[in-house]
Amino acid sequence: MRTAAVAILIGIAASTALVQRTHAQPPAASTPLPTPANLTELMRGTFYPSSNIVFAAQDLDPETVPHAKDPSMATDLLTSTFGKWEAVENSALAMAELANLLTLPGRKCANGVDVPVTNPDWVKFVQELRDAGMSAYAGRSPRIRKKSSMRPEFCPTPASTVTRNSVREDPPITANRRLCE
Repeated sequence: MRTAAVAILIGIAASTALVQRTHAQPPAASTPLPTPANLTELMRGTFYPSSNIVFAAQDLDPETVPHAKDPSMATDLLTSTFGKWEAVENSALAMAELANLLTLPGRKCANGVDVPVTNPDWVKFVQELRDAGMSAYAGRSPRIRKKSSMRPEFCPTPASTVTRNSVREDPPITANRRLCE
């Protein structure tokens, strides 16, 4: 009995020391994260769906959008389990978080050229996208917005250049395309 208790204590001490040593080790040399999607694929798969949800809130009150027949299987975020205003908030936050993916070195443009992550114009664009997501989140949040208020001024300045209802001399898509040439 005493031998078993000693064996258990030794096992616990050894595993604790191993865990502490594992956590104390510095991270391995910084290796670039993989970037399997090119810029076009990333935009089509993540940014466009998220921004469409935010833009939809400019034209309709998400609170009035009914849930899908099976919300857990809904392909429209507004009708999903986490739909309505929560979908708008989540999409705005996703845009802010996804902006970080645009700064990963190694991502390619659709034409095979590296995304210019160090170009000052690119850095500015990414920051504006991040700010637009956070502004949209702040403006769309039920904690901040007035109930059933559909005020378009909540669309942040950088994003207002790419809304469906606005025109701009140098749309971001064109500006980004030039950066990738």
